[in-house]
Amino acid sequence: MTEQPTRKTLPRLDESLLTHLPPFSRLEKRQIRTILDQASSRRHEAGGTVFNEGDPAERFYMLLDGYVRVVRITPTGEQVTALHIPAGQLLGIARAIGRETYPATAMTATESIVLSWPTSLWDTFVAEYDGFATETYKTLGHRVGEMNTRIVELATQQVEQRVANAILRLINQTGRKVEGGIEIDFPITRQDLSELTATTLHTVSRLLSGWEKRGLVESKRKRIKVCDPHALVVLSQG
Repeated sequence: MTEQPTRKTLPRLDESLLTHLPPFSRLEKRQIRTILDQASSRRHEAGGTVFNEGDPAERFYMLLDGYVRVVRITPTGEQVTALHIPAGQLLGIARAIGRETYPATAMTATESIVLSWPTSLWDTFVAEYDGFATETYKTLGHRVGEMNTRIVELATQQVEQRVANAILRLINQTGRKVEGGIEIDFPITRQDLSELTATTLHTVSRLLSGWEKRGLVESKRKRIKVCDPHALVVLSQG
């Protein structure tokens, strides 16, 4: 069963929370108010489960704050991180791809706030709200494109290139400027990187240790900072 969130939030949410988000950016405030009034909001601690792979897709979700890891379970029971989703995106949109169950598990990488609606409202949102469908399918297209890029990388690139590309993608999606470089803005372990790049934990650890000695990255306490982005781009291109 899906893990229950740690506690309910929030008082009445303001419409401005959604006005800048692509699925709702073309809507009037009164329409957004109607959407929010039909939503449930929950706060999840880091490591919480939003929904589980294979569960009936009874709700769809909007990540309002935080980061989510999309995880698949292999036939042998291994956990593989497929994607990271930043705040401002829909997830659990099984209805959009013609599924009745969730194709993967969504786990919070940080403390997160998630809105959700019954899947029975999906067709109504698509039909009545301008831009909801087109922006949602753009998001799906980007995710499929990212997955296809990773498949090509697995087939054609050396491990060092794959790890460099994975870090660069995360920096582009979630990076924040800090002293001395750009940091991935959520906790990420070397095991997470090994899953993203289909390599071993030992190999990822060896690569990161070597890059640290060269001043390219810093890696500690589930945090990765890129100190020399240009050098990492060069590595990613082989």
